[in-house]
Amino acid sequence: MSVGPATRQGRATRERIVRAAADLIAERGPAGTSLDDVRAATASSKSQLYHYFDDKHDLIRAVVEYQCATVLGLHARALAAVSDWEDLERWARVTVAIVEEHDARGGCPIGTLAAALADTDEGLRNGLDDAFTAWGDLIRGALARLRDNGLIAPSADLDRLSTATLAAIQGGLLLAKTSRDAGRLRIALDGAIAMLRADRG
Repeated sequence: MSVGPATRQGRATRERIVRAAADLIAERGPAGTSLDDVRAATASSKSQLYHYFDDKHDLIRAVVEYQCATVLGLHARALAAVSDWEDLERWARVTVAIVEEHDARGGCPIGTLAAALADTDEGLRNGLDDAFTAWGDLIRGALARLRDNGLIAPSADLDRLSTATLAAIQGGLLLAKTSRDAGRLRIALDGAIAMLRADRG
């Protein structure tokens, strides 16, 4: 694995390349994106690209790390604010609004990468699984606050509920991407929230 650049300019250049590669991979998939494609998109030389990345696999690993950090950062902020049902609805609305802003294209970056890589690269599969686990933990933290505030039963299985909620997000994002209709995600989240509201003991 390549060592990260030591200078601010180097880090900025590397991040610019990773962002461009992430956009290309989101559009074409890992298999359909070559290093030459990334070079053309970033006006980088071959020597510059290999200065920051050992090979294509190293670049894809960086894209996975970047996409996971981006998605988890977004949901971490939104879910950290959840303490009642109104807060949870607000998180759902923000999640749907982001999909609407992108015309329901792209789906979930983590889910899309997992679909493309989980069966072919064990190392990347583990990293993506860790990201899903972290996302589930963020949801579980929000549900724990709902439970502590008397909105979910004390005996509720928060691991089960957080997994079901995450599955609703992933399924809703896939349906929205395929149909180009963010309303499909809204329906999935409505179902997840209805399930959570029903678990009051």
